[in-house]
Amino acid sequence: MVRPPLTELDRERGHRLGAVLRQARGARSMAEVAAAAGLSAETLRKIETGRVPTPAFFTIAALAQALGVSLDVLAEISAADRAA
Repeated sequence: MVRPPLTELDRERGHRLGAVLRQARGARSMAEVAAAAGLSAETLRKIETGRVPTPAFFTIAALAQALGVSLDVLAEISAADRAA
């Protein structure tokens, strides 16, 4: 099955998600957070920079847990777009 192309809104959400994750990471290193979430540092870098604008749910759940961020907070990033 071919995946439909990303919309500008998808890309924008990905950049906002990355910014929230970067902010939540604070002074912790990418390697430290990635290891805690069971990801490679490269995968985390791609998510934080928006190069992976639609990461899998379980990837985000693992990052949220590693960073101590609620999934509700991360979901609000997308919900705000739907309300606008």
